[in-house]
Amino acid sequence: MIPFSVLDLSLIVRGSDAGTAFRNSLDLARHAEALGFHRYWVAEHHAMPAIASAATAILIGHLAAGTRQIRVGAGGIMLPNHAPLMVAEQFGTLESLFPGRIDLGLGRAPGSDQETMRALRRDPASADRFPQDVVELLHYFAPAQPGQTVQAVPGAGLEIPVWLLGSSLFSAHLAAHLGLPFAFASHFAPDMMEEAVALYRQRFTPSARLAQPYVMLGLNVVAADTDAQAHFLFTSHQQQFVALRRGRPGQFPPPVAETEGLWTPAEQAGIDRALACAVVGGPDTVRAGLARFIDRHRPDELMLVGAIHDHAARLHSFALAAAARQALAGAA
Repeated sequence: MIPFSVLDLSLIVRGSDAGTAFRNSLDLARHAEALGFHRYWVAEHHAMPAIASAATAILIGHLAAGTRQIRVGAGGIMLPNHAPLMVAEQFGTLESLFPGRIDLGLGRAPGSDQETMRALRRDPASADRFPQDVVELLHYFAPAQPGQTVQAVPGAGLEIPVWLLGSSLFSAHLAAHLGLPFAFASHFAPDMMEEAVALYRQRFTPSARLAQPYVMLGLNVVAADTDAQAHFLFTSHQQQFVALRRGRPGQFPPPVAETEGLWTPAEQAGIDRALACAVVGGPDTVRAGLARFIDRHRPDELMLVGAIHDHAARLHSFALAAAARQALAGAA
């Protein structure tokens, strides 16, 4: 059975704060480690009232310090927001503190709106330099050469896995060209998933970092004791999606028993399309849904997203997902 991992946005639920979100993230990371999840990633977003992981490298250090063996990383760092040297130094520091446990996933989106992008001092053309910035960053992780003036200290010579993240063909093509593992954001932008994965696998060029293509797919999983309970919990994610599309982001909302009238039919169609890669239900439903998704898309790894308002319910959802994986492994 393929590995299962966790993507956590360190949710700030309605009426709560970032400190609580960080405590919940550490608790979930320890829970995921005990359940056998392979890696635990957090993502860079800015000016988002529901997401506390803006200072991503700092949070990774906190999570790695509070766990023992699970891999911890970024899914991802939005590289055009940063100088490649600084990213190399930050993740070189993390790898030096937690050897063999740090991942670096790279994206090229701003992780924010246009106004916030300007506040970050991000050059509007910086995304166009993404391929060159990735190559520069990889150079800083290579062993320093005699006479090399600009070095990542720490960072040079460290074995830090670098992933490319994407929701289109662009990063699929670049990951294949550079011989890097590829993570597709199918948990919120699934439209080009199959085409991007096929392109990546077909055009993959082996590198010193990776001998054969490796694909990780994002999948929303909300599991509960019954299908009805799970669908109730999932309404939080649906509400948050609509709020973002309306340009009115807020703290992560509690679930609702009835969604009639909360959004238009057109918005419902948008929800269904964007969150098409979702498995929501009780234990049997989740096990069958995971099996179908894996059989159809053949990922090398799954990155589970569990956007659930109640922390205890989120812990339980990941426990049920882990049990489903164990059952599938036993049946294989």
